[in-house]
Amino acid sequence: MGLPIKAGPLPVQLDADGTARVAGMRVTLDLVVAAFDEGATPEEITQQYPSLSLTEMYEVLAYYLRHTESVKAYLAERQKLANDVRRQTEARFDSRGIRDRLLARKSEEAT
Repeated sequence: MGLPIKAGPLPVQLDADGTARVAGMRVTLDLVVAAFDEGATPEEITQQYPSLSLTEMYEVLAYYLRHTESVKAYLAERQKLANDVRRQTEARFDSRGIRDRLLARKSEEAT
């Protein structure tokens, strides 16, 4: 009996919005990479995300380590998009004085 030598499915998939997720899971690659880069062990990460098995976690981390440059570029692009959305939202909705406006509205409703 020989060892089964064949590549398995990719541990990371892009969803319809272009977000990289652990294959078949809701957990994003961003979350796993951030935890790992902050020093969390694979075991600690699977405790944070119990839907992931330790095997899946090691597969995702192996993918990240094999494709670090591409993953970092993806993460940088995602951060740029998030910053753009934040700037657009702040430009559309003036948040200055929002607390005061909400408190005023609350006091008007109370009377």
